[in-house]
Amino acid sequence: MKIHEYQAKELFRNYHVSVPEGYPAFSVDEALDAYDRLNVETAVVKAQIHAGGRGKGGGVKLAHSRDDVKTLSEEILGMNLVTHQTGPEGKEVQRLLIESGVDIARECYAGIVLDRAERQFVFMVSTEGGVEIEKVAEETPDKIIKEWIDPNIGLNEDQARNLAVSLDMTGDQINSAIEIFMAIWKVFIEHDCSLVEINPLVVTVDDKVMALDAKMNFDSNGLFRHKELLDYKDESEEDPAELEASQYHLSYIKLDGNVGCMVNGAGLAMGTMDIIKLYGGDPANFLDVGGVANAETVANGFKIILSDPNVKSILINIFGGIVRCDRVAQGVIDAMETVDVNIPVVVRLEGTNAKQAAELLENSPLEFLVATSLSDAAEKAVSAATGGVS
Repeated sequence: MKIHEYQAKELFRNYHVSVPEGYPAFSVDEALDAYDRLNVETAVVKAQIHAGGRGKGGGVKLAHSRDDVKTLSEEILGMNLVTHQTGPEGKEVQRLLIESGVDIARECYAGIVLDRAERQFVFMVSTEGGVEIEKVAEETPDKIIKEWIDPNIGLNEDQARNLAVSLDMTGDQINSAIEIFMAIWKVFIEHDCSLVEINPLVVTVDDKVMALDAKMNFDSNGLFRHKELLDYKDESEEDPAELEASQYHLSYIKLDGNVGCMVNGAGLAMGTMDIIKLYGGDPANFLDVGGVANAETVANGFKIILSDPNVKSILINIFGGIVRCDRVAQGVIDAMETVDVNIPVVVRLEGTNAKQAAELLENSPLEFLVATSLSDAAEKAVSAATGGVS
């Protein structure tokens, strides 16, 4: 789950991480009220969407007066903000953060993620703040300094000091940076975060270290421990299909391909996407229907997959263990009688009563492409997506 910058900064404040004073605004009037509360001359009007690169897209502007705040708020609220993370379709700005301006001496980067290869968390810093970290990693990887954190021990002050020194901090800056690094580690681990990122982390002209931006993602599997975080969820930022799928208790993630996938089990779903790629295709989604592949579940799966106009074929790949393949086959048949599916559907069922399932599909008046193996299914689905099979 992702949250907005102003929400992440609320959590930072609870852990005494230094951030600029600021207030969210959902209208121009609220933006003006926020500016009045700040009681400053220079403020920053910042678009709040779940994507980086907002400044380059025109979503972060300096205001030097109340009139500036009004003009910029009118300009940014409701705009379709396009960044390198939103894709060309962009995202509509529905809320703002009005924040005090800061006199910046220099910008740095700080972030924590999980390093799966090392089975540890990694705390990364760089002197190249305000720049996309992916670009830094590609062009000047030596400018990213890393400290790996044993999850059983946590970040220690020596590691935090090493990070601060690597950012060319001196004097009081070092102690300030250490406090921030220890605090954001605490935020990260205590909230089951998958990402905490500050870009930029700034040193001000009066030698203070401050989080000028804040990005925070949470592991959805840990949210049962943090029900208060659900209040931060902004459903308008969620993919509509992914949101609908969650209401059906389906695990769905939209991808960029044209072969829709409906599979039971996360591991089998990953394997199915891999073999689609192996046969030259591109999966359009990850969709795990779980252990119940009845008519209702399959019908809901069809609706979700077909909401993506890029999908040109659908591959149903079900392994019948507890759930019998013949019941799945009947569920597919019943679902297709209720949902208008006008693209090729490839079905591969393996496991309990697979033979009976194949007979049901072949005897059905509906048109299916029945596969005899996973490789056969992938080949048929990829070919159908490109018009090679009808």
